[in-house]
Amino acid sequence: RLLTSRKAPREQPPVKSCVSAGCCCHSCRYYFPCQRWLAVEEDDGQIVRELVPVDEAFVKKDSENDGQSLATLGLEQKAKSTTYTVKVKTGDKKNAGTDANVFITLYGSKDDTGIVSLKASKINKNKFERGKVDEFTVESVDIGDLKKIKIGHDNKGNSTGWFLEWVEIDAPSLGQCLKFPCGRWLDKSEDDGAIERIIFPAELQTTEYIPFVPYEITVYTSDIFGAGTDADVFIVLYGSDGICTQQKSLCLNKREQRMYFERNSVNQFIVELEDVGDIIEKIRIGHKGGGLNSGWHLDRVAIRRLLPNGK
Repeated sequence: RLLTSRKAPREQPPVKSCVSAGCCCHSCRYYFPCQRWLAVEEDDGQIVRELVPVDEAFVKKDSENDGQSLATLGLEQKAKSTTYTVKVKTGDKKNAGTDANVFITLYGSKDDTGIVSLKASKINKNKFERGKVDEFTVESVDIGDLKKIKIGHDNKGNSTGWFLEWVEIDAPSLGQCLKFPCGRWLDKSEDDGAIERIIFPAELQTTEYIPFVPYEITVYTSDIFGAGTDADVFIVLYGSDGICTQQKSLCLNKREQRMYFERNSVNQFIVELEDVGDIIEKIRIGHKGGGLNSGWHLDRVAIRRLLPNGK
């Protein structure tokens, strides 16, 4: 999931935009006004809304700002990078799990990612346990077609030996999901004693699909009492001919949910999604409820489809 966010300032530089029905301009920005509650206890009680784009003239413009904030620069850098979803399967053998620090390097046709520590599993609190699959996000500049990986650990901790079953890497921007089978110990007292291995993808297990494209999604939360939310906010984009993206959460975890969508805030995300074409006809945005502060007053959403180089 290319998915990231930075808190953007209220002052935004002016952007040329258009929502013409026949527009095929990759730099056009679509504006979706809402100005309603997405809350069980407010308005009509709905927490999901479908919004259609309007002309920019109907949207209140923010104050102009000649300078670029660090947040904006960070987003531009993010738009030029590639995000990989890395799944790691620990074998179902006695003592297969490890407490050591695991790292991975992805090697492509153009470059490599360098050593990346696999610290925060999106699935399990205790990672690399026997028979479990852990999921991580790895972000890097474009390294080209993925050719091989190197994975290993630092042999530190009480239980360091590790039986690695396989690694699966999904690269939405490339339209590929590759499987790297291992089925060996990374243990100084097992197998050949190696604690890191170079693994190549199994061609017959490679899945190809239409590459995803990055969208810049800017969310404006209203400036009224109680407008902010800590809920899991998601979005779906709809193009012409019934094409739509998958439902995608805008936050990676609960920590980000607490950080973003505060009252009178502007949050910007770069999200890799299925390409719905040059026309965005509508969006579906909402949240999953739950928690103490789930009610949300959404002012508007702005969306721009980015070119591969982040423009």
